[in-house]
Amino acid sequence: MCLAIPAEVIEINGDNAQVSLGGIIKEISLALVEDVAVGDYVLLHVGYALNKISPEEAQKTLELFAEAGLIESDS
Repeated sequence: MCLAIPAEVIEINGDNAQVSLGGIIKEISLALVEDVAVGDYVLLHVGYALNKISPEEAQKTLELFAEAGLIESDS
């Protein structure tokens, strides 16, 4: 089983991007997805963006992860 977590793209540098994961900044690869822009949410797995998702889906997923104790809640 693999786990992918939503991350917000905050900067793009060619095929790489910086994303925010609950305030932690991480460098990732965008080699597997197209048409990603700053402000988009991507599903992140082992340093690679797998695909784009809507902000609503990202928020819902992050809330479920927090509820399950997989990540810390913002509240």
